[in-house]
Amino acid sequence: MTTTVLAADVGGTKTILAFYRLTEEGLCLQRQHRYASREWPCFDQMLADFLQREGPGGRSTQLASACFAVAGPVRQGQVHLTNLGWFMDQRKLAQSLGTSAVEVMNDVAVLVYGLPHLQPAMVVELQAGEPQPGGTVAILGLGTGAGMAMGMATPMGLCSCPSEGGHQEFSPCNPREWQLRQWLLADLGLERLSVERVVSGTGLGHIGRWLLSIHPGTHPLKAQLTDSTVDLPARVAAAAAQGDALCQDALALWTEACGTAAANLLLTSLCTGGLWLAGGVTVKQLPQLRSPRFLQRLQRVGRFQPLAAKVPIHALIAPEAGLFAAAQRAHQLAHPLPVPAPPPIK
Repeated sequence: MTTTVLAADVGGTKTILAFYRLTEEGLCLQRQHRYASREWPCFDQMLADFLQREGPGGRSTQLASACFAVAGPVRQGQVHLTNLGWFMDQRKLAQSLGTSAVEVMNDVAVLVYGLPHLQPAMVVELQAGEPQPGGTVAILGLGTGAGMAMGMATPMGLCSCPSEGGHQEFSPCNPREWQLRQWLLADLGLERLSVERVVSGTGLGHIGRWLLSIHPGTHPLKAQLTDSTVDLPARVAAAAAQGDALCQDALALWTEACGTAAANLLLTSLCTGGLWLAGGVTVKQLPQLRSPRFLQRLQRVGRFQPLAAKVPIHALIAPEAGLFAAAQRAHQLAHPLPVPAPPPIK
């Protein structure tokens, strides 16, 4: 009998569902389908469509497990995807799939489970460092928002520790960043400014708006600020690539803020096993993250600079890294290792 696992990467814009076959060599992709998330009233209907369309493979195939990576905080196996109006419940999904080996996970936290299985083409080295065997790993996800997670080494492999670190307070490091903070608080009507308001794709757009607001002259992007259909972060990045000084300044400010966020995560997690940058914005802004500007800000941690210089840092550039990691987690759920007995109390 063939054994398969189900993996899903559930996002606000698109959702990918896939079946993988378990082989002696590992996982082999069988079938997958992409959905426009907003076209579906709930995830259950989308999943039912996928199962009817693709199916696990007939009577000779057994669904062993499933892992669903979702863009949001998961509490006791449940998550509300506010941008979609969806609610996902791990227990109900397990009932509908006929297997108890089901997990709903945050889409940044799940990436931890893919790290041991990455191929060289899936990553780009930003800093070689000196990895410590068995050391903690950390992930900074840069997309529309910002996410963070850590991975701890255990006898059963890496164990992912979810986090909402992207919502911690943004801490300016110089007068310009302070001015940016004050402007954003007023512009957005906020009492506090989270990291992801700056360190994200959306954050690049916010930085661009701030610089345009204080720019004394005319600028081609000023006329587009009131157009909600304009992808301002993409316009800022494109103009910077074409030599626009203001947009290059915005990208430089964004890169330094990313370096600070990465440095704070490095210190918080003590990720001597490695720090990974992931997400769509990481791929789009890879030249900036490979620049001295990013690494210099990352290593600006005072007395802990020697430690920061030894942490291996990589960018995860695989286009479907979330789906890949969810499949690896599903594989792990299908073949759980025995939990070691606690040591005797003396």
